[in-house]
Amino acid sequence: MVNDYIKLNSLIYILTGINPKIVNNIGIALKAVLAGHEASKVTDKEELDEAIEFTGYSYDPEQDIFYSTLEPWQRKYGYCHLYDELSAPWGMIMDCEPMFFEYDNKKWMISVWKGQYDLTTGCEIGIYTKEEPKLKLTEFLTGTFYNCATDEDMLEMSYTLRKNGETMLTREDVHWWLTGFKLGEYTEPSELTMEVNITFKNSRMAQAYVDALKRAGYLEDDITVEGSKVSFIFDEPHTPQPLTRYKPFERLIQWKNKLMCDTYQEVTEGYNDINDKLNAIKEQEPKLYKKIMHLRKMNKLFDIHEFIEGYLH
Repeated sequence: MVNDYIKLNSLIYILTGINPKIVNNIGIALKAVLAGHEASKVTDKEELDEAIEFTGYSYDPEQDIFYSTLEPWQRKYGYCHLYDELSAPWGMIMDCEPMFFEYDNKKWMISVWKGQYDLTTGCEIGIYTKEEPKLKLTEFLTGTFYNCATDEDMLEMSYTLRKNGETMLTREDVHWWLTGFKLGEYTEPSELTMEVNITFKNSRMAQAYVDALKRAGYLEDDITVEGSKVSFIFDEPHTPQPLTRYKPFERLIQWKNKLMCDTYQEVTEGYNDINDKLNAIKEQEPKLYKKIMHLRKMNKLFDIHEFIEGYLH
């Protein structure tokens, strides 16, 4: 219980954005970008493919983006609001728009995200369900822990992500977590708009989602319904954003993110193939290369899930 109390206090400090250790962690991250050491053996396609597969992503060479597979490791770890609160301390400054509704005796949460994910610009649509009671860490940190949607609950989804009006990437699939990330691209979340399309199991389920959008503040004219297909534009969030989107802290994180993206763009200028780009990064900026390939966020997700697991029932 003492260890749990210490861990919980650490989480609360992180959520409030006032922990001095955060600044120290940012400093460490900056040093990792600015410092360098002798590069090891240059990467090849097999090394890249193995690294991408292990992280649960695939690479689309036509759009030069990474996207999640159907069975990534992340599928085992579900979703809770705490993940969104920890995004900024993990270097991800993004808008989120979770919608909650009930259908077929289940609680559903379908969320969309867009913004700067550390070294990438990207977006997501995630589908999650829950049949069990709420998670309660403390009196102040409560919420439902959702499971990633099963195969039978996956939906046909698509989106187009635009930056300042220009199309950046598009994705379409029957999925539970439709994602797309462009490496080395720096963006402010406010520069992004996301055209979202979701085809539900039937018109009744579609209406339940539409009602959730309206409860959040979307107007009738903001939503297009065609049978069981619902479409809308995710621009300015209508729902409350994480407490960690504290402006001074956000600016500091984004400064770090831009510095890394600028370094990536400078080093990879003139290269078109992703392997050539990563070769150049590995030779000239080995610390940045290690950051790209290293699965540090995986370990953090493991830690937070292990911490809350005892509170799930």
